[in-house]
Amino acid sequence: MPSPSDFADQLRDSDLRVTRPRVAVLDAVHSHPHADTDTIFGAVRTDLPEVSRQAVYDILAALTDAGLLRRIQPSGSLARYESRVSDNHHHVVCRSCGVIADVDCAVGEAPCLTAAVDHGFVLDEAEVIYWGLCSDCSTREPSRSQP
Repeated sequence: MPSPSDFADQLRDSDLRVTRPRVAVLDAVHSHPHADTDTIFGAVRTDLPEVSRQAVYDILAALTDAGLLRRIQPSGSLARYESRVSDNHHHVVCRSCGVIADVDCAVGEAPCLTAAVDHGFVLDEAEVIYWGLCSDCSTREPSRSQP
């Protein structure tokens, strides 16, 4: 887990001013992978009770734009944030409880998958989301087939 000084270095390297709220947001996202905005806001408010919800939204947007965070939004889910930005990994999502986990790229370099037809696009990323039931939910619920 990176330290506050590591977060400060990341911010400086991205030409962003180092502020306590920005460091707190980076720490919250590292501590709560795939967390939604409310979870991140709650974690930040634990140490900085004066930080507003709008400030957290603005910081998440700035850190995402700077490439320090990644925003994902699986179908039917709230936006989530993660700090794993240096690779082209994918995600597995539980249909029942919504837990999300990282899945390394299956084969090759980014993009992991080659489109059958690229329609003239220069592809640089492929996003794959695997859906199913996590181990806890699969033992609690009877098997069911999904479309």
